[in-house]
Amino acid sequence: MIIIPLLPDPIIECDFESVYAPSDDSYLLIDYFKSKIDHIYFDGIKISEINNILDLGTGTGIIAIFFQLIKIENPNFNPKIFASDILEDAIKCAKLNEKRNNIDNQIQIFHSDLFNSFPENLKHSFNIIVFNPPYLPSSKFIEQNINKQNIDYSWDGGLKGYEIIVEFLSAAKTFLNLKKEHFIYCITSSRTDLIELNRIIINFGYKNRIVEKEHIFFEDIVLNRLEYSRY
Repeated sequence: MIIIPLLPDPIIECDFESVYAPSDDSYLLIDYFKSKIDHIYFDGIKISEINNILDLGTGTGIIAIFFQLIKIENPNFNPKIFASDILEDAIKCAKLNEKRNNIDNQIQIFHSDLFNSFPENLKHSFNIIVFNPPYLPSSKFIEQNINKQNIDYSWDGGLKGYEIIVEFLSAAKTFLNLKKEHFIYCITSSRTDLIELNRIIINFGYKNRIVEKEHIFFEDIVLNRLEYSRY
């Protein structure tokens, strides 16, 4: 494997208090991709076969912008990059960060709660979906929408911590291009019941491989790579 030298970290600022600032989980993703993308392959998939990449829950836009910058460094890598977020402030923030990285309007960005507002023509289109979800268990007060703030959408994964992930996985297969090799990359946390979550993942028809893990203070942050196998 010939690694592309000096893949750049995006220039990212978090302009809104309601938007999740890049943290250890963000850079776990970026560092993994840096080690797995070369002039020919994206984590084992030929880059010539990758047409569309989605960064769902983009926040500041860091992952989508990272992929867009790779296209500048590697002319063989030329997929369309898409991003989405539930928060309008995140959409604004991602667009501001596009400008900071001199790639204005090159990423197609949607305001959407998961896939709910995606256009029909994007069904069965994505080779790669990246989802850094809210993955921590919420309090009962948050779950009942008592004093819930916009920033809570970035970490509140439901009472068990994985309800948002389950909702995402139930819809994701409709947007994957199952005719080609494909991967979903999703962050999870040891603060949830990962054994139960993996059982749910298998029941949805996905194969899951843990490709990276990092211990941060009170938890393990886990990077999962999924592919849909029931077809």
